[in-house]
Amino acid sequence: MARKYFGTDGIRGKIGCYPMTPDFVLKLGWAAGKVLASNGHPLVLIGKDTRISGYMLESALQAGLVAAGVNIRLLGPMPTPAVAYLTRAFRASAGIVISASHNPYDDNGVKFFSGDGTKLPDEVEEEIERWLDMDFKTVSSDELGKVERAKDAAGRYIEFCKRALPNTVSLKGLRMVVDCANGATYHVAPDVFKELGAEVIAIGNTPDGININEACGATHVDGLCDAVLRYRADLGIALDGDGDRLIMVDQRGDTVDGDEILAIIAHHRHAEGKLQGGVVGTLMSNLGLEKSIQALGVPFYRAKVGDRYVIEQMTQHDCDLGGESSGHIIVRNFITTGDGIIAALQVLRAMRMTGKSLRDLKSVMTKYPQTLINVPTKHKINLNESVAIQDAVRQVEQQLGSRGRVLLRASGTEPLIRVMVEGEDPGETAELAEQIASAVRAAA
Repeated sequence: MARKYFGTDGIRGKIGCYPMTPDFVLKLGWAAGKVLASNGHPLVLIGKDTRISGYMLESALQAGLVAAGVNIRLLGPMPTPAVAYLTRAFRASAGIVISASHNPYDDNGVKFFSGDGTKLPDEVEEEIERWLDMDFKTVSSDELGKVERAKDAAGRYIEFCKRALPNTVSLKGLRMVVDCANGATYHVAPDVFKELGAEVIAIGNTPDGININEACGATHVDGLCDAVLRYRADLGIALDGDGDRLIMVDQRGDTVDGDEILAIIAHHRHAEGKLQGGVVGTLMSNLGLEKSIQALGVPFYRAKVGDRYVIEQMTQHDCDLGGESSGHIIVRNFITTGDGIIAALQVLRAMRMTGKSLRDLKSVMTKYPQTLINVPTKHKINLNESVAIQDAVRQVEQQLGSRGRVLLRASGTEPLIRVMVEGEDPGETAELAEQIASAVRAAA
Protein backbone atom coordinates (compact mmCIF):
# COMPACT_ATOMS: atom_id res chain seq x y z
CA MET A 1 0.00 0.00 0.00
CA ALA A 2 1.42 3.41 -1.06
CA ARG A 3 1.53 5.80 1.88
CA LYS A 4 0.07 9.29 1.69
CA TYR A 5 1.41 10.67 4.97
CA PHE A 6 4.01 8.48 6.71
CA GLY A 7 7.64 8.55 5.60
CA THR A 8 10.49 6.42 6.93
CA ASP A 9 10.50 8.41 10.19
CA GLY A 10 6.90 9.42 10.85
CA ILE A 11 5.28 12.54 9.39
CA ARG A 12 7.37 15.69 9.05
CA GLY A 13 7.15 19.11 7.42
CA LYS A 14 7.29 22.88 7.78
CA ILE A 15 5.03 24.33 10.45
CA GLY A 16 1.88 25.91 9.03
CA CYS A 17 2.20 23.96 5.78
CA TYR A 18 0.25 20.74 5.25
CA PRO A 19 0.57 18.31 6.95
CA MET A 20 2.18 20.14 9.89
CA THR A 21 -0.98 22.10 10.70
CA PRO A 22 -3.07 21.93 13.90
CA ASP A 23 -6.13 20.56 12.10
CA PHE A 24 -4.19 17.72 10.47
CA VAL A 25 -2.40 16.80 13.70
CA LEU A 26 -5.74 16.82 15.55
CA LYS A 27 -7.05 14.33 13.00
CA LEU A 28 -3.80 12.32 13.20
CA GLY A 29 -4.21 11.99 16.98
CA TRP A 30 -7.80 10.86 16.53
CA ALA A 31 -6.90 8.35 13.78
CA ALA A 32 -4.06 6.88 15.85
CA GLY A 33 -6.40 6.77 18.84
CA LYS A 34 -9.06 4.86 16.90
CA VAL A 35 -6.48 2.24 15.91
CA LEU A 36 -5.23 1.92 19.48
CA ALA A 37 -8.61 2.19 21.22
CA SER A 38 -9.82 -1.20 20.03
CA ASN A 39 -8.58 -2.58 23.38
CA GLY A 40 -10.52 -0.28 25.71
CA HIS A 41 -8.78 2.81 27.16
CA PRO A 42 -5.15 2.50 26.00
CA LEU A 43 -2.37 4.65 27.43
CA VAL A 44 -0.21 6.79 25.12
CA LEU A 45 2.86 8.83 26.11
CA ILE A 46 3.66 12.12 24.38
CA GLY A 47 7.12 13.67 24.43
CA LYS A 48 8.54 16.55 22.42
CA ASP A 49 11.73 18.46 21.75
CA THR A 50 12.18 22.18 22.47
CA ARG A 51 10.67 23.72 19.31
CA ILE A 52 8.16 26.48 19.96
CA SER A 53 5.66 24.70 17.70
CA GLY A 54 5.70 21.67 20.02
CA TYR A 55 3.15 23.29 22.33
CA MET A 56 0.68 23.71 19.47
CA LEU A 57 1.11 20.20 18.09
CA GLU A 58 1.01 18.65 21.56
CA SER A 59 -2.36 20.28 22.24
CA ALA A 60 -3.74 19.14 18.89
CA LEU A 61 -2.56 15.56 19.42
CA GLN A 62 -4.02 15.52 22.92
CA ALA A 63 -7.42 16.64 21.69
CA GLY A 64 -7.52 14.06 18.93
CA LEU A 65 -6.43 11.17 21.14
CA VAL A 66 -8.85 12.09 23.94
CA ALA A 67 -11.68 12.37 21.40
CA ALA A 68 -10.90 8.79 20.34
CA GLY A 69 -11.02 7.54 23.95
CA VAL A 70 -7.27 7.32 24.69
CA ASN A 71 -5.58 8.16 28.01
CA ILE A 72 -2.44 10.28 27.83
CA ARG A 73 0.63 10.97 29.93
CA LEU A 74 2.59 14.06 28.95
CA LEU A 75 6.37 13.78 29.28
CA GLY A 76 7.25 17.34 28.30
CA PRO A 77 10.61 17.95 26.55
CA MET A 78 12.19 14.52 26.32
CA PRO A 79 14.71 12.86 23.96
CA THR A 80 13.28 10.51 21.36
CA PRO A 81 15.05 7.45 22.86
CA ALA A 82 13.67 8.39 26.29
CA VAL A 83 10.14 8.17 24.89
CA ALA A 84 10.96 4.73 23.44
CA TYR A 85 12.25 3.58 26.84
CA LEU A 86 9.43 5.12 28.90
CA THR A 87 6.78 3.65 26.60
CA ARG A 88 7.98 0.23 27.70
CA ALA A 89 8.52 1.26 31.33
CA PHE A 90 4.98 2.62 31.67
CA ARG A 91 3.52 -0.40 29.83
CA ALA A 92 1.91 2.05 27.42
CA SER A 93 0.24 1.07 24.17
CA ALA A 94 2.29 3.58 22.20
CA GLY A 95 4.63 6.54 22.50
CA ILE A 96 4.55 9.67 20.36
CA VAL A 97 7.44 12.09 19.78
CA ILE A 98 6.89 15.60 18.45
CA SER A 99 10.20 16.44 16.81
CA ALA A 100 11.98 17.10 13.53
CA SER A 101 15.29 15.79 14.91
CA HIS A 102 18.23 17.73 13.43
CA ASN A 103 16.08 20.03 11.24
CA PRO A 104 15.68 23.81 11.84
CA TYR A 105 13.15 25.05 14.40
CA ASP A 106 10.45 25.91 11.83
CA ASP A 107 10.11 22.24 10.87
CA ASN A 108 8.43 19.69 13.08
CA GLY A 109 7.12 16.16 12.93
CA VAL A 110 5.26 13.36 14.66
CA LYS A 111 6.60 9.84 15.02
CA PHE A 112 5.26 6.83 16.87
CA PHE A 113 6.69 3.99 18.92
CA SER A 114 4.86 0.74 19.59
CA GLY A 115 4.38 -0.61 23.10
CA ASP A 116 7.73 -2.42 22.95
CA GLY A 117 9.61 0.78 22.09
CA THR A 118 10.15 0.07 18.39
CA LYS A 119 8.85 1.91 15.34
CA LEU A 120 5.24 1.11 14.50
CA PRO A 121 4.79 -1.84 12.13
CA ASP A 122 3.89 -0.88 8.56
CA GLU A 123 0.43 -2.37 8.88
CA VAL A 124 -0.38 -0.16 11.89
CA GLU A 125 0.76 2.99 10.07
CA GLU A 126 -1.36 1.94 7.10
CA GLU A 127 -4.38 1.47 9.38
CA ILE A 128 -3.85 4.97 10.84
CA GLU A 129 -3.77 6.35 7.29
CA ARG A 130 -7.08 4.58 6.56
CA TRP A 131 -8.69 6.29 9.57
CA LEU A 132 -7.26 9.66 8.49
CA ASP A 133 -9.54 9.51 5.46
CA MET A 134 -12.65 8.91 7.59
CA ASP A 135 -14.98 11.43 9.20
CA PHE A 136 -13.95 12.68 12.65
CA LYS A 137 -16.38 11.49 15.35
CA THR A 138 -15.88 12.04 19.08
CA VAL A 139 -16.67 9.18 21.45
CA SER A 140 -19.36 9.72 24.08
CA SER A 141 -18.44 11.82 27.13
CA ASP A 142 -18.09 8.83 29.43
CA GLU A 143 -15.60 7.24 27.01
CA LEU A 144 -13.31 10.26 26.58
CA GLY A 145 -9.65 9.78 27.46
CA LYS A 146 -7.93 11.53 30.36
CA VAL A 147 -4.67 13.49 30.42
CA GLU A 148 -2.06 13.72 33.18
CA ARG A 149 1.56 14.75 33.38
CA ALA A 150 4.06 11.95 34.02
CA LYS A 151 5.99 12.37 37.26
CA ASP A 152 9.80 12.46 37.14
CA ALA A 153 10.07 11.22 33.56
CA ALA A 154 13.48 12.88 33.20
CA GLY A 155 14.76 11.27 36.41
CA ARG A 156 13.65 7.82 35.30
CA TYR A 157 15.46 8.19 31.98
CA ILE A 158 18.63 9.50 33.67
CA GLU A 159 18.73 6.43 35.91
CA PHE A 160 18.15 4.18 32.90
CA CYS A 161 21.10 5.75 31.05
CA LYS A 162 23.39 5.44 34.07
CA ARG A 163 22.73 1.70 34.18
CA ALA A 164 24.47 1.42 30.79
CA LEU A 165 27.78 1.93 32.61
CA PRO A 166 28.84 -0.81 35.08
CA ASN A 167 29.08 0.21 38.74
CA THR A 168 32.76 -0.67 38.61
CA VAL A 169 33.42 2.04 35.98
CA SER A 170 33.59 5.71 37.02
CA LEU A 171 34.02 8.81 34.88
CA LYS A 172 35.82 10.61 37.70
CA GLY A 173 38.78 12.57 36.39
CA LEU A 174 37.32 13.05 32.88
CA ARG A 175 36.58 16.58 31.73
CA MET A 176 34.07 16.72 28.89
CA VAL A 177 32.09 19.31 26.96
CA VAL A 178 28.50 18.26 26.26
CA ASP A 179 26.60 20.06 23.47
CA CYS A 180 22.86 19.51 23.85
CA ALA A 181 21.92 21.33 20.59
CA ASN A 182 19.47 23.48 22.60
CA GLY A 183 17.23 20.47 22.25
CA ALA A 184 15.49 17.77 24.24
CA THR A 185 18.58 16.54 26.11
CA TYR A 186 19.35 19.90 27.72
CA HIS A 187 17.98 18.83 31.13
CA VAL A 188 19.15 15.20 31.13
CA ALA A 189 22.46 14.68 29.30
CA PRO A 190 24.68 16.86 31.52
CA ASP A 191 23.23 15.22 34.66
CA VAL A 192 23.88 11.69 33.36
CA PHE A 193 27.60 12.34 32.91
CA LYS A 194 27.93 14.43 36.09
CA GLU A 195 26.29 11.76 38.24
CA LEU A 196 28.72 9.20 36.83
CA GLY A 197 31.63 11.32 38.04
CA ALA A 198 32.69 13.43 35.06
CA GLU A 199 33.43 17.14 35.11
CA VAL A 200 30.90 18.49 32.60
CA ILE A 201 30.91 21.78 30.72
CA ALA A 202 27.47 22.05 29.14
CA ILE A 203 26.84 24.13 26.02
CA GLY A 204 23.76 24.36 23.81
CA ASN A 205 21.67 23.88 26.96
CA THR A 206 19.58 27.08 26.95
CA PRO A 207 16.69 26.38 24.54
CA ASP A 208 14.33 29.24 23.70
CA GLY A 209 12.06 27.43 21.23
CA ILE A 210 13.89 28.81 18.21
CA ASN A 211 17.60 28.06 18.70
CA ILE A 212 17.36 24.25 18.49
CA ASN A 213 20.15 22.87 16.24
CA GLU A 214 21.21 26.45 15.38
CA ALA A 215 25.00 26.38 14.85
CA CYS A 216 25.29 23.69 17.53
CA GLY A 217 24.80 20.00 18.18
CA ALA A 218 25.69 16.93 16.12
CA THR A 219 25.19 18.66 12.75
CA HIS A 220 27.29 21.74 13.60
CA VAL A 221 30.30 20.66 15.67
CA ASP A 222 32.68 23.59 15.08
CA GLY A 223 31.62 25.24 18.34
CA LEU A 224 32.17 22.01 20.25
CA CYS A 225 35.61 21.51 18.70
CA ASP A 226 36.59 25.01 19.82
CA ALA A 227 35.16 24.45 23.32
CA VAL A 228 37.10 21.19 23.80
CA LEU A 229 40.35 23.02 23.04
CA ARG A 230 39.42 26.10 25.06
CA TYR A 231 38.54 24.13 28.18
CA ARG A 232 41.35 21.59 27.65
CA ALA A 233 38.77 18.83 27.85
CA ASP A 234 39.41 15.14 27.30
CA LEU A 235 36.59 14.92 24.80
CA GLY A 236 33.38 16.48 23.52
CA ILE A 237 29.91 14.99 23.03
CA ALA A 238 27.47 16.47 20.50
CA LEU A 239 23.84 15.40 20.47
CA ASP A 240 21.15 16.54 18.05
CA GLY A 241 17.81 18.21 18.77
CA ASP A 242 16.00 15.05 19.81
CA GLY A 243 18.98 13.18 21.24
CA ASP A 244 19.14 10.20 18.91
CA ARG A 245 22.42 11.19 17.19
CA LEU A 246 25.94 11.34 18.57
CA ILE A 247 29.10 12.90 17.18
CA MET A 248 32.20 13.10 19.38
CA VAL A 249 35.33 15.28 19.45
CA ASP A 250 38.73 14.07 20.64
CA GLN A 251 41.17 15.97 22.86
CA ARG A 252 42.81 17.63 19.86
CA GLY A 253 39.49 19.03 18.62
CA ASP A 254 39.07 16.53 15.77
CA THR A 255 35.67 15.04 14.97
CA VAL A 256 34.82 11.39 15.63
CA ASP A 257 31.84 10.49 13.44
CA GLY A 258 29.25 7.73 13.62
CA ASP A 259 31.35 5.22 11.68
CA GLU A 260 34.30 5.70 14.02
CA ILE A 261 32.07 5.51 17.10
CA LEU A 262 30.61 2.25 15.79
CA ALA A 263 34.11 0.86 15.20
CA ILE A 264 35.25 1.78 18.72
CA ILE A 265 32.27 0.11 20.38
CA ALA A 266 32.51 -2.98 18.15
CA HIS A 267 36.22 -3.51 18.81
CA HIS A 268 35.83 -3.12 22.57
CA ARG A 269 32.87 -5.48 22.70
CA HIS A 270 34.71 -8.01 20.57
CA ALA A 271 37.70 -7.88 22.93
CA GLU A 272 35.33 -8.64 25.80
CA GLY A 273 33.64 -11.46 23.86
CA LYS A 274 30.35 -9.54 23.86
CA LEU A 275 29.88 -8.62 20.18
CA GLN A 276 26.78 -10.49 19.04
CA GLY A 277 25.97 -11.28 15.42
CA GLY A 278 28.23 -8.77 13.68
CA VAL A 279 27.64 -5.08 12.95
CA VAL A 280 25.12 -3.28 10.72
CA GLY A 281 25.99 -0.07 8.84
CA THR A 282 24.40 1.55 5.80
CA LEU A 283 25.16 2.00 2.12
CA MET A 284 26.89 5.26 3.10
CA SER A 285 29.09 3.76 5.83
CA ASN A 286 32.77 4.30 5.13
CA LEU A 287 34.66 1.38 3.58
CA GLY A 288 37.16 1.74 6.40
CA LEU A 289 34.46 0.72 8.88
CA GLU A 290 33.62 -2.39 6.86
CA LYS A 291 37.27 -3.45 6.68
CA SER A 292 37.79 -2.70 10.38
CA ILE A 293 34.85 -4.92 11.36
CA GLN A 294 35.81 -7.69 8.94
CA ALA A 295 39.34 -7.67 10.42
CA LEU A 296 37.72 -8.91 13.64
CA GLY A 297 36.44 -11.96 11.78
CA VAL A 298 32.80 -10.93 12.20
CA PRO A 299 30.22 -9.99 9.54
CA PHE A 300 29.44 -6.42 8.45
CA TYR A 301 26.01 -5.82 6.90
CA ARG A 302 24.85 -2.78 4.92
CA ALA A 303 21.28 -1.51 5.19
CA LYS A 304 19.52 1.24 3.25
CA VAL A 305 20.06 4.72 4.69
CA GLY A 306 17.77 5.34 7.68
CA ASP A 307 17.79 3.97 11.23
CA ARG A 308 14.56 2.10 10.51
CA TYR A 309 16.39 -0.04 7.94
CA VAL A 310 19.42 -0.47 10.19
CA ILE A 311 17.17 -1.85 12.92
CA GLU A 312 15.50 -4.20 10.41
CA GLN A 313 18.91 -5.63 9.44
CA MET A 314 19.95 -5.89 13.09
CA THR A 315 16.81 -7.91 13.82
CA GLN A 316 17.27 -10.09 10.75
CA HIS A 317 20.89 -10.96 11.59
CA ASP A 318 20.47 -10.89 15.39
CA CYS A 319 23.00 -8.09 15.87
CA ASP A 320 23.18 -5.91 18.96
CA LEU A 321 25.12 -3.10 17.30
CA GLY A 322 24.38 -0.93 14.27
CA GLY A 323 24.37 2.65 13.12
CA GLU A 324 24.95 5.38 10.56
CA SER A 325 27.78 7.79 9.73
CA SER A 326 25.48 10.62 10.85
CA GLY A 327 25.64 9.34 14.42
CA HIS A 328 22.51 7.24 14.82
CA ILE A 329 23.96 4.42 16.93
CA ILE A 330 21.71 1.59 18.10
CA VAL A 331 22.95 -0.52 21.01
CA ARG A 332 20.10 -3.00 21.00
CA ASN A 333 20.82 -4.80 24.25
CA PHE A 334 20.15 -1.45 26.00
CA ILE A 335 17.53 0.30 23.86
CA THR A 336 15.46 -0.24 20.73
CA THR A 337 16.36 2.94 18.83
CA GLY A 338 19.25 5.35 18.27
CA ASP A 339 20.35 6.93 21.57
CA GLY A 340 23.19 9.45 21.69
CA ILE A 341 23.71 9.24 25.45
CA ILE A 342 23.75 5.43 25.57
CA ALA A 343 26.19 5.31 22.63
CA ALA A 344 28.47 7.88 24.29
CA LEU A 345 28.52 5.80 27.46
CA GLN A 346 29.70 2.76 25.48
CA VAL A 347 32.65 4.76 24.13
CA LEU A 348 33.41 6.16 27.60
CA ARG A 349 33.33 2.63 28.98
CA ALA A 350 35.92 1.58 26.41
CA MET A 351 38.09 4.58 27.32
CA ARG A 352 38.01 3.84 31.03
CA MET A 353 38.49 0.09 30.76
CA THR A 354 41.41 0.32 28.33
CA GLY A 355 42.98 3.50 29.70
CA LYS A 356 43.13 4.89 26.15
CA SER A 357 42.10 8.32 24.91
CA LEU A 358 39.30 8.78 22.39
CA ARG A 359 41.92 9.65 19.78
CA ASP A 360 43.77 6.39 20.42
CA LEU A 361 40.57 4.34 20.30
CA LYS A 362 39.42 5.71 16.94
CA SER A 363 42.64 4.44 15.34
CA VAL A 364 41.02 0.98 15.05
CA MET A 365 39.53 2.33 11.84
CA THR A 366 41.22 4.08 8.92
CA LYS A 367 38.75 6.23 7.00
CA TYR A 368 38.80 6.02 3.24
CA PRO A 369 38.51 9.35 1.38
CA GLN A 370 35.04 9.85 -0.08
CA THR A 371 33.92 12.11 -2.91
CA LEU A 372 30.19 12.84 -3.09
CA ILE A 373 28.73 14.69 -6.08
CA ASN A 374 25.03 15.61 -6.24
CA VAL A 375 23.83 15.74 -9.84
CA PRO A 376 20.53 17.64 -10.37
CA THR A 377 18.06 15.92 -12.70
CA LYS A 378 15.08 17.28 -14.62
CA HIS A 379 13.38 13.92 -14.89
CA LYS A 380 13.48 10.55 -13.19
CA ILE A 381 16.39 8.37 -14.28
CA ASN A 382 16.35 4.60 -14.02
CA LEU A 383 19.99 4.07 -13.08
CA ASN A 384 19.88 0.35 -13.80
CA GLU A 385 18.57 0.83 -17.36
CA SER A 386 21.03 3.50 -18.48
CA VAL A 387 23.77 1.72 -20.44
CA ALA A 388 26.07 4.78 -20.38
CA ILE A 389 25.82 5.17 -16.60
CA GLN A 390 26.31 1.46 -15.96
CA ASP A 391 29.34 1.40 -18.27
CA ALA A 392 30.87 4.36 -16.39
CA VAL A 393 30.28 2.62 -13.06
CA ARG A 394 31.76 -0.64 -14.32
CA GLN A 395 34.92 1.09 -15.56
CA VAL A 396 35.43 2.83 -12.21
CA GLU A 397 34.81 -0.36 -10.24
CA GLN A 398 37.34 -2.22 -12.38
CA GLN A 399 39.96 0.48 -11.77
CA LEU A 400 39.34 0.52 -8.00
CA GLY A 401 39.09 -3.22 -7.49
CA SER A 402 39.13 -3.99 -3.78
CA ARG A 403 40.67 -0.57 -3.02
CA GLY A 404 37.33 1.23 -3.03
CA ARG A 405 33.68 1.21 -3.95
CA VAL A 406 31.00 3.12 -5.87
CA LEU A 407 27.49 4.05 -4.79
CA LEU A 408 24.79 5.67 -6.91
CA ARG A 409 21.40 6.47 -5.46
CA ALA A 410 18.52 8.80 -6.12
CA SER A 411 17.73 11.29 -3.35
CA GLY A 412 14.48 10.55 -1.55
CA THR A 413 13.73 14.25 -1.00
CA GLU A 414 15.26 16.18 -3.93
CA PRO A 415 15.59 15.75 -7.74
CA LEU A 416 19.19 14.59 -7.41
CA ILE A 417 21.34 11.58 -8.18
CA ARG A 418 24.03 11.13 -5.53
CA VAL A 419 27.34 9.84 -6.88
CA MET A 420 29.75 8.58 -4.23
CA VAL A 421 33.19 7.10 -4.84
CA GLU A 422 35.41 5.86 -2.03
CA GLY A 423 39.05 4.86 -2.33
CA GLU A 424 42.52 5.05 -0.87
CA ASP A 425 43.63 8.14 -2.80
CA PRO A 426 41.54 11.35 -2.55
CA GLY A 427 42.70 12.63 -5.95
CA GLU A 428 41.74 9.39 -7.65
CA THR A 429 38.33 9.20 -5.96
CA ALA A 430 37.52 12.79 -7.02
CA GLU A 431 38.51 12.07 -10.62
CA LEU A 432 36.53 8.82 -10.77
CA ALA A 433 33.46 10.37 -9.16
CA GLU A 434 33.49 13.09 -11.80
CA GLN A 435 33.65 10.45 -14.56
CA ILE A 436 30.42 8.87 -13.30
CA ALA A 437 28.80 12.26 -12.61
CA SER A 438 29.47 13.28 -16.24
CA ALA A 439 27.66 10.17 -17.46
CA VAL A 440 24.71 10.95 -15.16
CA ARG A 441 24.58 14.58 -16.40
CA ALA A 442 24.52 13.40 -20.00
CA ALA A 443 21.59 11.07 -19.21
CA ALA A 444 19.74 13.79 -17.27
